[in-house]
Amino acid sequence: MILKASQRSGAKQLGLHLLKTEENEHVEIHEVSGFVSDDLMGAMKEAHALSLGTKCKQFLFSVSLNPPSTESVRSEVFERACDVIEERLGLKGQPRMIVFHEKEGRRHAHAVWSRIDAETMTAKPLPFFKRTLNAIAKELYLENGWKMPEGFRDSKLRDPRNFTLDEWQQAKRADLDAREVKATIQECWAVSDNGPAFAKALEERGLFLAQGDRRGHVAVSIEGEVFAIARMVGQKSKEVAARLGDPKSLRSVSDTVRFIGEAVAPRLSRYISEAKRIAHNAMKPLNERKQAMKDAHAQERKLLAEKQRERHLSEQQARSARVRTGAKGVWDIMTGRYFKVRKQNEVEAFFGLQRDRAQRHDLVSAQLKERQALQQEIVRLRERSARQVLGLYRDAAQYRRMVRDGQFERDGAERVRPLAPRGPELGR
Repeated sequence: MILKASQRSGAKQLGLHLLKTEENEHVEIHEVSGFVSDDLMGAMKEAHALSLGTKCKQFLFSVSLNPPSTESVRSEVFERACDVIEERLGLKGQPRMIVFHEKEGRRHAHAVWSRIDAETMTAKPLPFFKRTLNAIAKELYLENGWKMPEGFRDSKLRDPRNFTLDEWQQAKRADLDAREVKATIQECWAVSDNGPAFAKALEERGLFLAQGDRRGHVAVSIEGEVFAIARMVGQKSKEVAARLGDPKSLRSVSDTVRFIGEAVAPRLSRYISEAKRIAHNAMKPLNERKQAMKDAHAQERKLLAEKQRERHLSEQQARSARVRTGAKGVWDIMTGRYFKVRKQNEVEAFFGLQRDRAQRHDLVSAQLKERQALQQEIVRLRERSARQVLGLYRDAAQYRRMVRDGQFERDGAERVRPLAPRGPELGR
């Protein structure tokens, strides 16, 4: 189970993020304990109000718990993980919240603790919490029999194409797949030993080397998106400059964007727009299926919750009826019958709770399998669309080289026509 954590403030913003249903298909508030309020936003307000009596600014500790996407993980496993985290980090007894999110066929949890000790009005220290969480994460993989990622066993085996949130959002704005972009730049880096060779390799793939405003060497896409070379290849800026040379000798980002606009974009923008339109139309029925599946799953869970609530009330009434009152109740206490009935009621209530949780887990697991099957179709379509757009970028670079190298013939006095340009096959 991958554990990512941070000390933070912004209780209201965090609460709204945890309740966000635009990005998450299902949101379940699993636990709010240690607070006067029993709802998430109320608990967040309490945590913030308590922090005002201290000098602590980062009064919350937020942890995301991400199990393997292929595993069906019970709620008890998440609860145990949270218990171990708070025990190892000295947060035992602190108020906490646990929220489950489901997105793209994957279920994960967010746990948030208040760091403020109400008795001493001081913040719980969390020294080296990342190292502690890393050790706990490895234990959870071994304890649950999950396949541990290669990068967990040895950091040298970590997938170099893993990307950050900023990289994902940047590539998403450009309608590119972040893994494709990062892998493309790393491929160019591996086959190039100097600046000109690297620039040429990038251009063959539709990217252009330029001087960044603050980050040294950058790659610019045909639509003007900027990608820092050092971040993409996992090297320091000095190491990148040592291989590629002084970035000051390159065009600036603004000049590069202007060059793309003058030499490449007008010829390919129509094809790129058409490719995106085709991808959008192809994705539309899948998105409709996803929404219909989301609504159906939510209805099934609501129906199960209602039936379990009705059964719980019925069973609770039956247990209450066993406890006699008045003189009979006094006699039951004197003879010990009352204590036997109470024990029986407690056992039945416990097993009833476990039964209800098992039923809900089975329902969620079945729904996740159905959602994962649909997600595989979505991923395949996304990857195919991303390859098509990247192919168009390569076409743009090829067209630029043809014009630059003089591989054209004049068609009339005013117009230049390339020799046999290769049109993109948008129907594939």
